[in-house]
Amino acid sequence: MAQPSTGIGLAGLAVMGQNLALNIAEKGFPISVYNRTTSKVDETVERAKQEGNLPVYGYHDPEAFVHSIQKPRVIIMLVKAGAPVDQTIKTLSAYMEKGDCIIDGGNEWYENTERREKEVAELGLLYLGLGVSGGEEGARNGPSLMPGGSFEAFKYIEDILLKVAAQVPDSGPCVTYIGKGGSGNFVKMIHNGIEYGDMQLIAEAYDVLKSVGKLSNEELQSVFSEWNKGELLSFLIEITADIFGIKDDKGDGYLVDKVLDKTGMKGTGKWTVQQAAELSIAAPTIEASLDARFLSGLKEERVEAAKVFKSGGIGDIVTDQHVDKQKLIDDVRKALYAAKICSYAQGMNLIRAKSIEKGWDLKLGELARIWKGGCIIRAIFLDRIKQAYERNPNLANLLVDPEFAKEIIDYQSAWRRVVCLAINSGISTPGMSASLAYFDTYRRERLPANLVQAQRDYFGAHTYERVDIEGSYHTEWFKLAKQSKKLDYCISANQDFPNKCNIFCSDCMLS
Repeated sequence: MAQPSTGIGLAGLAVMGQNLALNIAEKGFPISVYNRTTSKVDETVERAKQEGNLPVYGYHDPEAFVHSIQKPRVIIMLVKAGAPVDQTIKTLSAYMEKGDCIIDGGNEWYENTERREKEVAELGLLYLGLGVSGGEEGARNGPSLMPGGSFEAFKYIEDILLKVAAQVPDSGPCVTYIGKGGSGNFVKMIHNGIEYGDMQLIAEAYDVLKSVGKLSNEELQSVFSEWNKGELLSFLIEITADIFGIKDDKGDGYLVDKVLDKTGMKGTGKWTVQQAAELSIAAPTIEASLDARFLSGLKEERVEAAKVFKSGGIGDIVTDQHVDKQKLIDDVRKALYAAKICSYAQGMNLIRAKSIEKGWDLKLGELARIWKGGCIIRAIFLDRIKQAYERNPNLANLLVDPEFAKEIIDYQSAWRRVVCLAINSGISTPGMSASLAYFDTYRRERLPANLVQAQRDYFGAHTYERVDIEGSYHTEWFKLAKQSKKLDYCISANQDFPNKCNIFCSDCMLS
């Protein structure tokens, strides 16, 4: 029996693709699915039957797949970024017609999306880069969606995205048209960079509580569960509490203690840091989280280094410090929250800088809104970020929003105590320390950058500006320094200088 035509297609049926296809079907939209490995097609169709006879129709042949979709056709790709995306476009576009639309739902580099949008436009096709956040659970039950590219393409699929996205009671579906070009992919990339920072800060809070406070996994679960009822309420805090409660099914104790301390990554964090450098935007918390992942990968080297320094009298941590456990828990909560504000501030500043550079006109408050549900960094305080940008769309930095500024002021003493305690205990807290340095640098009216600029002018004639006179200046620092040194020598050699000097230096201006 011939299969009915569908309103949308999805190519690429790994975990994310399967779950998003089932989500779309469950919301009442019949969907055609295709995968180069045909067993994945059969597996997805079988899952659809088991999960309620959902209207998912599988195809092993790309031509039959494309022709099964109603015109104008809309096809979402969820394949590995890079060359596989180009290959999939080539395969599918051979059977597509003018006015059809291709959507890339992977974590793609935004410039690739912009290139592909131009390339498929020559074939008469529309193109969207669709950021999808929330992992496999989000894809199945409601992700945060960040579509960017052709607005006409977005209108094709808007009704589907509005129903498939996570739904937040007080602010609606977690999807909005982001903007032109690769803006959707760029925003998703920065989202992931913020996620890196968030995860690192939580790991540092765990380390301080466990290593210095000696909290057990049961106590850690209780603490994080309690934190998840207040200002830190978020998906990452919630799952962290869950992790501490999972017993090891292959041995004694808790599973978290058996997990190898070596963090993986897929590239979006590195891209975020590269963009920070390109845009000249400070993102030290995100950068510190990336460095921490790099260092975690040096497991064998760290094991050997631990032996070297232990033999020199330096163990993992300094254990002779007495701490008030409840006070420590409260201080770490405040430090985590304050550092988290800095991490989000850095991410938002990156998005704004790229938006200005590309003319995307991105709305930061709206981005905070669509991150409130479905995505990995969903958190209650995103609502307050949204409100901050509504109060002042031109807000220079989240740190100077009146509400966030008051919290930073209230929490900064606890923040400093935690960082100092960690340093004195030999525990690295790169994320919290970088956030604190970011705050302390940003809030100072005058920095030692005047010395750095003087150094640059000394060795490279890069010029400098003055605080008292307008304009650009260059000083012959070397010549002045040489004269000063010679004068000092002459005076020390002959107290009656210059009247009785008998050295007769040819270039001495005072002889």
